[in-house]
Amino acid sequence: MAEQKKIAFLVGTEGIEQVELTDPWTHVEKAGGVPRLLAPKLGEVRGFNHLTPADSFPVDTAYADASAEDYDGAVIPGGVANADFLRMDADAVALVKALVAAGKPIASICHGPWLLVEADVVRGKMLTSFPSLRTDIRNAGGDWEDQEVRVCDMNGWTLVTSRNPDDLPAFNREALKAFGLAE
Repeated sequence: MAEQKKIAFLVGTEGIEQVELTDPWTHVEKAGGVPRLLAPKLGEVRGFNHLTPADSFPVDTAYADASAEDYDGAVIPGGVANADFLRMDADAVALVKALVAAGKPIASICHGPWLLVEADVVRGKMLTSFPSLRTDIRNAGGDWEDQEVRVCDMNGWTLVTSRNPDDLPAFNREALKAFGLAE
């Protein structure tokens, strides 16, 4: 039997747009992948339904203990606070850089690309996001367009991006393709 693909879900400790975590997570599981929740520290993280606190989720690995070689790809959910916390976490930024250097696919939705901007990995990439990130992405050298989903294989790694929870069906479909998973 082939080894199952492990997909890292990169989050902060709170402010995670819950559906952007749980919906891709469920699709990875249904497709035979093994999702793992990574955060700044062990314990639990808090999901939000926009600005309303929602469920808590147990963390599998702290960023300081994570290695890109342990994962076959990554998902970066949105949430304004989540993305802002993530881009300020040096270990999360270092992990993204290592995933990109290893050519691992990354799927990022809504405000999640802020972490990619901070890691300086969007130069030459075509992507989308929540519209408020447009200028940040362009200033970092990315080609931003307002589209449901964008898939970019340039620079030796695959990036899948979408704008918001309404785009999750397209986001999940393209992320699973990028991860080599099929439902």
